[in-house]
Amino acid sequence: MHILVVVGVFSYLLPLTSYFFTSCARMGQPDGGWYDDDPPQVIGSTPEDRATNIKTNKITIYFNEFIKIDNPSEKVIVSPPQLETPEIKGAGKKIIVELKDTLKENTTYTIDFSDAIADNNEGNPMGNYTFTFSTGEKIDTFEIAGYVLDASNLEPIKGIAVGLYDDLSDTAFTTKPLMRISRTDSRGHFVVKGVAPGTYRAYALQDMDGDFCFKQMGEMIAFSHETFSPSSKPDTRTDTIWRDSLHIDAFRQVPYTHFLPDDVTLLAFTHPQTDRFLLKTEREEPNKLSLYFTYGDSILPEIKGLNFNADSAFVIEANEKRDTIHYWLRDTTLINQDTLRMDITYHMTDTLGNLVLNTDSALDIVPKVSYEKRLKELNREIEKWQKQQEKKKKNGQPYDSIYPIKPLEVKYNVPSSATPYSRLTIEMPTPLEVCDTSMIHLYSKIDTLWYQTPYEFRQIENSIRKYELLVDWRLETEYSFEIDSAAFIDIYGKASKSFKQGIKVKGPDEFSLLIVNVSGLNDIDSTMIVQLLNSDDPVREVHVKNGTARFDYLTPGKYYMRAFVDANGNGVWDTGDYAADRQAESVYYYSQQIECKEKWDVTKSWNLTEVERFRQKPGAITKQKPDKEKKLKNRNFERAKQLGIEYLKTKGVRL
Repeated sequence: MHILVVVGVFSYLLPLTSYFFTSCARMGQPDGGWYDDDPPQVIGSTPEDRATNIKTNKITIYFNEFIKIDNPSEKVIVSPPQLETPEIKGAGKKIIVELKDTLKENTTYTIDFSDAIADNNEGNPMGNYTFTFSTGEKIDTFEIAGYVLDASNLEPIKGIAVGLYDDLSDTAFTTKPLMRISRTDSRGHFVVKGVAPGTYRAYALQDMDGDFCFKQMGEMIAFSHETFSPSSKPDTRTDTIWRDSLHIDAFRQVPYTHFLPDDVTLLAFTHPQTDRFLLKTEREEPNKLSLYFTYGDSILPEIKGLNFNADSAFVIEANEKRDTIHYWLRDTTLINQDTLRMDITYHMTDTLGNLVLNTDSALDIVPKVSYEKRLKELNREIEKWQKQQEKKKKNGQPYDSIYPIKPLEVKYNVPSSATPYSRLTIEMPTPLEVCDTSMIHLYSKIDTLWYQTPYEFRQIENSIRKYELLVDWRLETEYSFEIDSAAFIDIYGKASKSFKQGIKVKGPDEFSLLIVNVSGLNDIDSTMIVQLLNSDDPVREVHVKNGTARFDYLTPGKYYMRAFVDANGNGVWDTGDYAADRQAESVYYYSQQIECKEKWDVTKSWNLTEVERFRQKPGAITKQKPDKEKKLKNRNFERAKQLGIEYLKTKGVRL
């Protein structure tokens, strides 16, 4: 039997061996041989990895082949953080790291290359690699891991700095650089390495000025009063051995050191910019100039015209936060004036943090397109229109002799199909001079006759150009929403055209009912708002009552769900404030999709805290997708298949 097996193997190898010889003998078709599928390996370093009592700022790491390093300024993290950017470069078969900061005494330094190192020719990744040394007698080996999520929507935050303090005072974050540091990957995951025994707090910082502490308002931050002490324990994990890119060869249990905690979750928010100053002035359109501030103020800026009279010259439009103010010019003469010179007086934060009056003098506000260019464009349009009318006249068709005035282009958000919760909205392109509600009509059809239906028409709060129509919609009823021409006239005399839209409210059998029993937090009834989402956009929201969120007359479809704690009762999600020791309002996601069908009553139980926050948001609506993991190319497998070796393997031959 043994002899037969050997002969059998030889019979399969003989053609393959013959192939190699004939292939090598073919002139003009050289064979490049096997690919280098092995990742780079470290063969030495100066100083040695994990060396102690180190005094040099220069580290050289040697490899067994030529290497390249990808984007070291972003991917390589040096901890403790360096105030002066280290110099990191690949040179042939080595990497040289030169630290510019003075080394700290009795400190463990880690240089985390993550997945930045690959071989130069084939691009095979080395995998995560960290170089460690200490300026003292010992190496600190603990690690702390976790996630950073956007507090407003639980999106993983990529590339934000995460650091530790053993100073547990609230002032450390604003006065001292972070002790140890890491950076999140595309999953929002971080690992802080080289941590000494002790008690710590964790923070996250989108560091704009490179000082590794929170000093600039408007930066994204995360903080927590929770403290933790690092520890470790022996553990095992399951590693997958891949035969190729598609097939698993085996699983094996691998012992490793499990560092704890590994689930620190930081919820980051953009800190409000409370220092007030003028960001920019703009005149994007000739009839509107805009002022953009970093923070709002109850007192609006004062404009003094230097080459025009600013008294009653504007209709003023401020947003809800009053940090953006638009000034609509009333007078056509001023609209056609290219340069408006003015003094602007407003409240600004001084060096002591107090609001003081400041005047920017002799500012020239110029439109994006000059009056001359606009006039030329208008003349071209008129000439084109005149030619069209002359052509119609020659052909005996109806024509106009007076250039038509353009109507007011009103934006109507009026659906043809409505639910009992539908709201009609109307947006004007410019402020109105006339809004004649007697020319707005809503009719409902009862049997075959149309009757006037009551409604409430009102301006939307904090907006001078948006309006809404509130109606007590009746099921299985047809409506007609009609607006007469010239119901709306803006400050420039442009009038709206007539508008008509039929609306049908569905019957009860065309809706679904969703009941959600919410638990997991105290005081849910007074603070919790649950939102149904289409993708990640809210389509309906309700307050929780008696532990239940109830969605009546729900349009059938597939939904996602989130909730937030409305701590101040204003009905909207609010960000945090470090100085006030206030976290952003808590947000939770239901981890599954919900399907609602016609005539269905769907009931769900939702414990808000049962699933860890970093696992809650469904992947289908998570915008920050994980980066594709770098893997060995394993091109020799495909080459082996081409050479027939895969065929030998199918016959039980081991090579």
